[in-house]
Amino acid sequence: MDCSLLRTLVHRYCAGEENWVDNRTIYVGHREPPPGAEAYIPQRYPDNRIVSSKYTFWNFVPKNLFEQFRRIANFYFLIIFLVQLIIDTPTSPVTSGLPLLFVITVTAIKQGYEDWLRHKADNAMNQCPVHFIQHGKLVRKQSRKLRVGDIVMVKEDETFPCDLIFLSSSRGDGTCFVTTASLDGESSHKTYYAVQDTKAFRTEQEIDALHATIECEQPQPDLYKPLGSENLLLRGATLKNTEKIFGVAIYTGMETKMALNYQAKSQKRSAVEKSMNVFLIVYLCILISKALINTALKYVWQSDPFRDEPWYNQKTESERKRNLFLRAFTDFLAFMVLFNYIIPVSMYVTVEMQKFLGSYFLTWDEEMFDEDTGEGPLVNTSDLNEELGQVEYVFTDKTGTLTENNMEFIECCIEGHVYIPHVICNGQILHDCTGIDMIDSSPGASGKEREELFFRALCLCHTVQVKDDDNIDGLKKSQLSRRPCIYISSSPDEVALVEGIQRLGYTYLRLKDNFMEILNRENDIERFELLETLSFDSVRRRMSVIVKSATGDIFLFCKGADSSIFPRVKEGKIDQIRSRVERNAVEGLRTLCVAYKKFTHKEYDFLHKMLQSSMLALQDREKKLAEAYDKIEKDLILLGATAVEDRLQEKAADTIEALQKAGIKVWVLTGDKMETAAATCYACKLFRRNTQILELTTKKIEEQSLHDVLFDLSKTVLRHSGSLTRDSFSGLSADMHDYGLIIDGAALSLIMKPREDGSSGNYRELFLEICRNCSAVLCCRMAPLQKAQIVKLIKLSKEHPITLAIGDGANDVSMILEAHVGIGVIGKEGRQAARNSDYAIPKFKHLKKMLLVHGHFYYVRISELVQYFFYKNVCFIFPQFLYQFFCGFSQQPLYDTAYLTLYNISFTSLPILLYSLLEQHIGADMLKREPTLYRDIAKNALLRWRVFIYWTFLGVFDAMVFFFGAYFLFENTSVSSNGQMFGNWTFGTLVFTVLVFTVTLKLALDTRYWTWINHFVIWGSLLFYIIFSLLWGGIIWPFLNYQRMYYVFMQMLSSGPAWLGIILLIIISLLPDVLKKILCRQLWPTATERIQKSMKHKTPLNALANSHGPLLEGNLSASEA
Repeated sequence: MDCSLLRTLVHRYCAGEENWVDNRTIYVGHREPPPGAEAYIPQRYPDNRIVSSKYTFWNFVPKNLFEQFRRIANFYFLIIFLVQLIIDTPTSPVTSGLPLLFVITVTAIKQGYEDWLRHKADNAMNQCPVHFIQHGKLVRKQSRKLRVGDIVMVKEDETFPCDLIFLSSSRGDGTCFVTTASLDGESSHKTYYAVQDTKAFRTEQEIDALHATIECEQPQPDLYKPLGSENLLLRGATLKNTEKIFGVAIYTGMETKMALNYQAKSQKRSAVEKSMNVFLIVYLCILISKALINTALKYVWQSDPFRDEPWYNQKTESERKRNLFLRAFTDFLAFMVLFNYIIPVSMYVTVEMQKFLGSYFLTWDEEMFDEDTGEGPLVNTSDLNEELGQVEYVFTDKTGTLTENNMEFIECCIEGHVYIPHVICNGQILHDCTGIDMIDSSPGASGKEREELFFRALCLCHTVQVKDDDNIDGLKKSQLSRRPCIYISSSPDEVALVEGIQRLGYTYLRLKDNFMEILNRENDIERFELLETLSFDSVRRRMSVIVKSATGDIFLFCKGADSSIFPRVKEGKIDQIRSRVERNAVEGLRTLCVAYKKFTHKEYDFLHKMLQSSMLALQDREKKLAEAYDKIEKDLILLGATAVEDRLQEKAADTIEALQKAGIKVWVLTGDKMETAAATCYACKLFRRNTQILELTTKKIEEQSLHDVLFDLSKTVLRHSGSLTRDSFSGLSADMHDYGLIIDGAALSLIMKPREDGSSGNYRELFLEICRNCSAVLCCRMAPLQKAQIVKLIKLSKEHPITLAIGDGANDVSMILEAHVGIGVIGKEGRQAARNSDYAIPKFKHLKKMLLVHGHFYYVRISELVQYFFYKNVCFIFPQFLYQFFCGFSQQPLYDTAYLTLYNISFTSLPILLYSLLEQHIGADMLKREPTLYRDIAKNALLRWRVFIYWTFLGVFDAMVFFFGAYFLFENTSVSSNGQMFGNWTFGTLVFTVLVFTVTLKLALDTRYWTWINHFVIWGSLLFYIIFSLLWGGIIWPFLNYQRMYYVFMQMLSSGPAWLGIILLIIISLLPDVLKKILCRQLWPTATERIQKSMKHKTPLNALANSHGPLLEGNLSASEA
């Protein structure tokens, strides 16, 4: 069959106003014209593979090496290693090459393992079975093998494998019901319609016989375009309440709208890593300065001929003729190699191991395991652990993240009387029951009439459909009253209202042949002819139906927001109902008011003609319809109001309150309607009773220009904002006037759109100024890419706050990828968000512990690790620099090659790694109880320049104590007890011994949470150093071409003054830091230190076991340092 009209219809649906040239031609069922046919150009489309991984088998090595050598330290050590290979240097290439190889290998293994997990998840999705039609039969293949033009059959509760044009359905009317929760956040059922020319095809053979072509636009990410999208079934949506449908694939794989709304993956770098890179640049400058100073001083030293060429060290002729600049450059490189250990190459691998191992503490946390879903937290990347402790903005989705997607009818108020559904006896409402809150006396005869009108209004004023409504025919009245009805609607509120009224005695049965049927309390079926439907829109914020009863009476039933109904009411108990509505709104319930009006037949005939002329208008159709609706929906009689609860997830409000106390601003970004989203914000306490709501919506902009609206809002918020120089984006201001901002997607598009002069900067700055002075922001009607735009706008603002995005659907993937930290909720909307996120949690409530406890620990631990690494390397290399002043700048190393190689790898790395995994400066329970402690570490507080300079100068001080202490103590003790001289290797070993003991004992002093593991590693590292030195100096190693360290360590230990000197120098080195800690804790304690003092005699064992899981459970014996 040739469907010539199909091409026109589908092009209209899919192409919109796009240029016909920029399109694609699809042959349904791959029935392409024969090769060489006129106007036929073969086109190639991608397969249906979805890829969220970063590496492939072929590009892993080069791509990973490129990413690793982007790091300053890695690239620097590669250069140093090459220099050691090329020129004659004072140290072996092994000293830098071996640690570098170790770092690169461990990091590659870690990142490769994490990407393998992503490949595994992708394969699970790409190998899902899909039913194709081939040669009139159903064939089952993997999803990845689906191609553009394939005809697919999808069954109930299955997810659409790609973007499909809806051809036909198992339902007689050619419709199907779909949930798009994972795309736009709306979990309600939506109705889609098959293409008119193909909806009659029901069997595989009929569909396979279809000969048709489709012309549609090239892939683009807008979910709400094409305009005729009721025929387009998008990947990620789920088929509901329909046995099966047939569709033809038009966009596959990474060209589907869902995939196009994913942001491209980018390498996320944490604030700590950025600080590390800055500090490394500082140390690199120090290193270059040291090398330049020593090079210059060497030639100053050698300007005296007796020093340059003494009688025992004559130069060769080639050495004398060597170019001066070349010699100077070679010496400069040699000094660079000598001092290169100031850049800690092993710091990166230690950080990587700390992140990787530390991430398991999150997954092992039993408190973050959800019994209902059987899910626990997941870590998709451990590179951002510490970023969880620096979050300043949380951007959260609403549907499925803050709420459970379960609407429940709570109560209704009719003529001032409150009805609660659960207080019913045999279908009769018990007005005198204590479970019902009565505002005034029981209703009289007129009240009973209004009560019945109210129930009929809710049974008739909606767009609800009944599943399996055909099965109602033939049932007895008694069977109808007991028969459970399954309701379907694009609005979950309407379903909740209809189900609630059913519990109050009135049951909506179905709509058939334009007649609505309801079952009243007496089990009698009432039939109303549906004359007109005045659909809901966000401007009117109400909907109406005009119906005719069996007696011939014509009624208008209207329901809507209180602000849209009250101004149109002429009579009714307005004050009582208004007070109830306000009370319910304060409790976060979604409220609607219900009113009615009675028409004569003559009035209805006039209204019908007016509506028909408005609907058929070719120009200003929407405006004329709005005017007609306005004339119809006036002079109403108020019946009552309803209250529906959109249930929040457990402890969602408590979590948001804790985050706000921690100084974190929370924004809600949703694709839902403004009224729905605002009610949720009140329920979760994001908006409070005293919050003044500011609207930046399309309706506002239509009344004023965008510039005027922004300027007025800016003046309003700045009137109470105080100083503009405060740290406004940090969310830490406590004296801020309580404003809440609501913005919709259309208004955001205008703000982000460049102005005629080519700039949108002014609008953006005004918008940001308003946002930074609001305590909470709600963004509604947001497309997925708009969510990402909001996150990016805040992320790139001049304050550069750390952002976190959390959501559960595919529509949240873009903002999850855009934010500094992306968190997916493992919910009902699939796992797209969880797969593409950095972390995944079962429920929104788990975000509280993730940030306030785990994030706090992660940041404090890794900050201490970074600062300690820099400190111990300054202690290590500064004596080497001082030694050059005593060896004629001859590039003579102070330490042996073995000590140079093993200092960072073996002697001092394991204690700090264990410290950064186990340390608890404060108990986990206290961090949960006191969210304000999160503020102590905000804005990268532990890696600021003041702290960095303190650690650097502490390292310089200790290094000078090591070197000059040893120098002056043994200046006149150059002969040991057996008559041997103290040589340069003995001196260097003495300094190195003091160094290893001092940096390790400093870590022991900083440790507040002691376990047997800490004891074993700290004292074991010192013991390992002693044993290694005894073996290294006590045996003649045949593979070495020198034996300079033979018996050096034993000779040093045999000297009593050496023992005394080592102990004395360790005490002197540690004394300033101990005094500083005591004085600061007594005179200027932080909030954390005050709590530490109050907990001094408490043991946080249980807290650690709960937050760290089975690795530590039962193995820790804690005590305070």
